[in-house]
Amino acid sequence: MAEELDCLIIGAGPAGLTAAIYLTRFHLKIGIIDAGHSRAALIPRTRNHAGYPGGISGKELLARMREQAAEFGGQVTNMLVEKLSKDGSLFVASVGEEQRTARTILLATGVVNNRPPIAPEIHDVALERGLLRYCPICDGYEVTDRKIAVIGTKGHGLEEALFLRMYSADVTLIAPDGEHALTGEQRGRLEEAGVKMCDGPCEPLCIDGDQIIVPTPQGPVAYDSVYPALGSVTRSELAMMLGADGTEDGCLIVDEHQRTSVPGLYAAGDVAKGLDQISHAMGEGGVAATTIRNDLAKTRALLR
Repeated sequence: MAEELDCLIIGAGPAGLTAAIYLTRFHLKIGIIDAGHSRAALIPRTRNHAGYPGGISGKELLARMREQAAEFGGQVTNMLVEKLSKDGSLFVASVGEEQRTARTILLATGVVNNRPPIAPEIHDVALERGLLRYCPICDGYEVTDRKIAVIGTKGHGLEEALFLRMYSADVTLIAPDGEHALTGEQRGRLEEAGVKMCDGPCEPLCIDGDQIIVPTPQGPVAYDSVYPALGSVTRSELAMMLGADGTEDGCLIVDEHQRTSVPGLYAAGDVAKGLDQISHAMGEGGVAATTIRNDLAKTRALLR
């Protein structure tokens, strides 16, 4: 079994890498394991992340953060953690046929967006070209006064459509599978805001020139951008193996210092309940790292 780590960080997105930079600069012994599925890597260009006039791609941002962590000894191992367990006071992470032991664990495993009905190769092209977008907080500004569709229904679809209405007067909420599951009050809110409603199904999406085509029972409709409002899957299963508390949708519940309900287990970024934003994830990573350092110092003197 490998040497004991002060902290094993699982996930090398903005939260995990920020924590890695802090923890290595605290002279703590850490490991970083990443499965290679950071949602940030899918961002063609973020323009609301402070410090980058003109924007920066998610892949470039992550590459810069990895490089910065490596300056202080924080190297990322590209593997999948399959299981977390406890052995006395230590955590044991199963990585393939290997095991890593650590005094603390920081989960920064993020979430996976539920995709609309679209072929994988077309999905990636549409995402790169801004025809398909997942975060109106991040890039709603880029679709100002464009023709927008939101695929979704119920409360989540309603709120996303109303959010995007402040960027454009041409917003349509399209049900993914059939008739809209909206109450009369919800329909009234959409009508009052000028949001059009269209029943589904709406599959499969495709690209035509500079627009994305959404098939509907009334025929195909071309849009400048489509926002799926289909929810996401939180990668919290490792914490659940240890009995950590979570919300109904799987987000981990943490205190103001990023501690989960399991002592020694911390969470930061989209896997924890909060705002799914790069800047927020980085802030949580810094808070988690500092808390980990301070909690470790309660068990032994951290002396140079």
